[in-house]
Amino acid sequence: MSSTDKTYETTAPSTDKVRDRRGLALAISAGVILLDRITKHIVVQQLPNGQTHTVIPGVFRISDVHNTGAAFSMFAETASPDTVRYILIAFSVIAVLVLLGMLWRVGRTLSLSTVALALILGGAFGNLYDRVKYKYVVDFLEVRIYHYHWPDFNVADSCIVIGACLLLIEIFRPQPTES
Repeated sequence: MSSTDKTYETTAPSTDKVRDRRGLALAISAGVILLDRITKHIVVQQLPNGQTHTVIPGVFRISDVHNTGAAFSMFAETASPDTVRYILIAFSVIAVLVLLGMLWRVGRTLSLSTVALALILGGAFGNLYDRVKYKYVVDFLEVRIYHYHWPDFNVADSCIVIGACLLLIEIFRPQPTES
């Protein structure tokens, strides 16, 4: 081989580099926010506050409930609703910022934790938006099983609960042992 011939090494892509999935995680959160906004908009347009639409008699109805309190309408009937609202907004802002930080740290790879945090972030932001813009959260899913009536909830609440359950699964799932 002459000195003018150059040999080039071809290298396979490094397996050490993992494709950053934070954009996908944020897209999941954005999808939750979008779905939450669309469903709340439809309910508000179709059902004036207090009206209901029965989907499965005795089990499932769609309603329009304006929740000024926290989860399960806690603190909704307080003497100072503005104070409760400001506290809930402050708590929600802190939660969204903490979730963004956590998602930024673990979101490089797509995992159960990443998806869980993305769902919780989207749900928290969806309800925060309502609280800031309308001074209440629109809840519309009403479930009754036998004599038990579950407090009305929405898509954002559902995603928060699903995300929390995924985190619990991740916590209690047996971890592989290193050999």
